[in-house]
Amino acid sequence: MADAVPYLKMNGLGNDFVVIDVRTRPLALNADQVRWIADREQGIGCDQLILLEPSHQGADIFMRIYNAEGGEVDACGNASRCVAALVAEELSRDKVVIETNAGLLPSTVSGKVVTVDMGVPKFGWDQIPLSEEFHDTRGIELQVGPIDAPVLHTPSVVNVGNPHAVFWVRNDPDEYALDRFGPLLENHPMFPERANISLAQVVAPDRIKVRVWERGAGLTRACGTAACAVAVAAARKGLVPREVQIDLPGGTLDMHWRESDDHILMTGDWTLDGEGQLPAELLAPEAAE
Repeated sequence: MADAVPYLKMNGLGNDFVVIDVRTRPLALNADQVRWIADREQGIGCDQLILLEPSHQGADIFMRIYNAEGGEVDACGNASRCVAALVAEELSRDKVVIETNAGLLPSTVSGKVVTVDMGVPKFGWDQIPLSEEFHDTRGIELQVGPIDAPVLHTPSVVNVGNPHAVFWVRNDPDEYALDRFGPLLENHPMFPERANISLAQVVAPDRIKVRVWERGAGLTRACGTAACAVAVAAARKGLVPREVQIDLPGGTLDMHWRESDDHILMTGDWTLDGEGQLPAELLAPEAAE
């Protein structure tokens, strides 16, 4: 019988995670096992599965990220805050560094509030990446709906550890059928690595309301990298200053696109929801085949 594997259930603004520490006991999971863990009816239920591993770049920890569909991704802003809080408590420090496939994330923890340095955004069409060359990624040629009256059009695109497309809307983002448009846009040929899709409405000079279809996870209550993408894309277009609040269905993130070095600082809270153990049958040898 497989040994019991404990996990923590955490969330950042409702974007929830199953977090497993595998630093002293490696754990290999296939895509089917990841999907079972993420399944909200049959499994544990989460938007992403997070594995905590030893860092190989001198950071305090390496964070491996799997989306609910079973595939590995490089970045997750909300999970970064949760992991930073765990590691800070473990090390009795208020500053920690998380290694991800997208780079190193210096983080500062103050109780339930964490600020993560998400690094420098990438705007080149080949860095996002796109399948066509665009010199100005503040708005590319892409639309949904009739040519003469598109429902969504001219998204800003940016890579903040993963690819994002931000559609600017005049009406409340809740009024749009993102559950219908999201899968089509995520998998549009324009995005060879697929993309996270956001609808963004500027509701005040320093505030933006956002709704997100997350690549590999679907509609989500919050997406930290989407908040980063919206903040920098809006500032590039001159819609807001470099310090802005992003309102997501699960809550608000404070964003600062620092002018001195173009790093994105994301500040928000985190929550520990509970703990448990993976069921033994999930880890049985036949389950991994």
